Amino acid sequence: MLAQTLAPLLRRPLQRWMALLLTTLMLGAPLAQSAALPDFTELVKEQSPAVVNISTVSRAEASGHPGLPPGMDPEQLPEIFRHFFRGMPEGPSQRERRSLGSGFIISEDGYVVTNNHVVEGADEIFVRLQDRREFEATLVGRDPRSDLALLQIDAEDLPTVTLGASKDLEVGEWVLAIGSPFGFDYSVTAGIVSAKERSLPDRNNENYVPFIQTDVAINPGNSGGPLFDLDGRVVGINSQIYTRSGGFMGLSFAIPIDVAMNVVKQLREDGSVARGWLGVMIQDVSRDLAESFGLSRPAGALVAQVVPDSPAEAAGLQPGDVIVRFAGESIERSGDLPHVVGLLEPDSEAEVELIRAGVRERLTVTIGTLADPGETVAAGKAASPKDDDRLGLTLEPLTDALKERLQVDAGVVVRAVAEGPAAEAGLRPGDVITRLNNVPIASLGDFQEAAQNLPAGRSVPILVVRRGVPVFLALPLPEDN
Repeated sequence: MLAQTLAPLLRRPLQRWMALLLTTLMLGAPLAQSAALPDFTELVKEQSPAVVNISTVSRAEASGHPGLPPGMDPEQLPEIFRHFFRGMPEGPSQRERRSLGSGFIISEDGYVVTNNHVVEGADEIFVRLQDRREFEATLVGRDPRSDLALLQIDAEDLPTVTLGASKDLEVGEWVLAIGSPFGFDYSVTAGIVSAKERSLPDRNNENYVPFIQTDVAINPGNSGGPLFDLDGRVVGINSQIYTRSGGFMGLSFAIPIDVAMNVVKQLREDGSVARGWLGVMIQDVSRDLAESFGLSRPAGALVAQVVPDSPAEAAGLQPGDVIVRFAGESIERSGDLPHVVGLLEPDSEAEVELIRAGVRERLTVTIGTLADPGETVAAGKAASPKDDDRLGLTLEPLTDALKERLQVDAGVVVRAVAEGPAAEAGLRPGDVITRLNNVPIASLGDFQEAAQNLPAGRSVPILVVRRGVPVFLALPLPEDN
């Protein structure tokens, strides 16, 4: 095809020269594209010696007869099988559980970083190097909130990784992982950064890690291994995957190295981690909520509850405040706030920029220390209901018994929701209404007075406590309200 295209041009000198130039450009384009692809070979040679395989052994005591489920007696078996267990010793026995993961060496004297879930509950931890040397490791400290653990092995002059800065990462940038997926040591996979600052709440609904999302193939066994940039610097620690099959499905998440090294420094010096604490429960600002609070666009962290005796209460924060900046960092989503607060030192001061009733304000807060997470539960039944037909609500007063059961101080309880604005907003029976259009609700009278003064033809915020969790909803009001 190319020869046929150029044949007429080859009959004259000038056109012959142009044809040669065109051929060079056409054939050179694929070569230029090929040359733009990264070559990871030198990076792997230089950095893989500092990547380690981590294996653990956990022992659990089991009582009864070996070979039978715990608590089962051989006499419960059919007679034909009982003789297999006669004469066998009874009593406690040891069950071993083993796990595999990855890690990397950060100092020549043997400090190793990995994930907390790799070593959690382990009785023995073993670290194997690329040169096949194996050491039993000491657990220096671990931090479940960030899923990080620091180990130490008794060795010197070890190869170490070069640490980078995750804040400098750009979406679309090439990254590479080295680890032991499914026990295959020193496997290398590559991909790009898909997103940054992903919030992934843990089992306690906390999210203190702004995860790096990548499409690097990560599988069980890669946990705790390093994520490198093209300069061979560690920018993250592979921690989680999104999967429905148990294997890689295109979504991997890594702990930013900036966050990790803050945790590692504290584990190395103190054996534990202290995090900043503000004392608020927050939620995202939806489009409807932004309209109800008079915001120009959905942004910030909406304060749904202020914890009593917390730094937030002392600073003057209130439910309904929308935090848009904290300690100089922009807060676009509610998940951004824990990432910023958690990195601050307890007893330090931070400036809070917020929007309250449509007015931008600034407060100064003294950061507290985050304690162990607690749990809240709530339930309720209806009694002595009153109706608000305009909104489609049947309400009841909050008795002392309900206050204790629902763990709230004041409000009114939703008994039933009929068709209307309340149903459209998403209110449910059992919700406790504590604020309506930024007016505190302590009784049925408070609610009726606030409801009579609602503006027509717009959405207003309504704060409810649902199963122990405060949530703002946007209540749409008809034009003829």
